[in-house]
Amino acid sequence: MNKSEIENELKKICNWSYNEEKKSLEKEFSFKSYLKTISFVNALAWLANKENHHPDLMVSFGKCIVYLTTHDEDGVGEKDFSLAKKIDLL
Repeated sequence: MNKSEIENELKKICNWSYNEEKKSLEKEFSFKSYLKTISFVNALAWLANKENHHPDLMVSFGKCIVYLTTHDEDGVGEKDFSLAKKIDLL
């Protein structure tokens, strides 16, 4: 997807951003405890495996940052936006 297409799709999802340098969609999720963070990560891992699209994650106490990119496309594609919408439903 080109930058204009990405910007249009970003309007359809909540609080995700595009990192042009990393060529990825990014969003930080915050939680009140470590256990809630890990529960989110486990649910996300199950979803990602089901979708066969695996994001990079940075996990720490009370937060998880999700990075979505499609390596085959060398950047952000439709699969990333589709998974972002599903992650938001967790």
